[in-house]
Amino acid sequence: MPRKIAVDIVVFLYILLLVYAALTKLLDYQEFSVQLSQSPILTNFSVHLAWGVPTLELVIAFSLMFSKTRLAGLYASFSLMTAFTMYIILASRFSDYVPCSCGGVIQNLSWSQHLVFNGSFLLLITGATLLYTKSEYPQGHTHQESAAL
Repeated sequence: MPRKIAVDIVVFLYILLLVYAALTKLLDYQEFSVQLSQSPILTNFSVHLAWGVPTLELVIAFSLMFSKTRLAGLYASFSLMTAFTMYIILASRFSDYVPCSCGGVIQNLSWSQHLVFNGSFLLLITGATLLYTKSEYPQGHTHQESAAL
């Protein structure tokens, strides 16, 4: 039961984070789109990313809400946060000017604070994924074996 509660708390936090991030980007779409186009790394993809990122954030948040798609949502959350973190590292290390295309309160963080924030959420999602996969299936059985049980 404690594993389930821990996973549920992390899932809830991720749903809040993803929905908040997506809505702030969509509500201020023009600014988000301009910031993406000013990024030295993302300029060529900015048009697609301006709609794609918030859409992906909402899809992942939705997938976390249901047990049948939760594991995929956990992996997708980890992957997206890893991509955001890698972008921050690359952009802040190798570019003189990098606009923050984050939305809402998160855009007020420094690059170092962003890394701590993202690192914390990466640790949370890693732990939740490990706990979820350990509690989801009986000990010693693989996913395919458990489906046959």
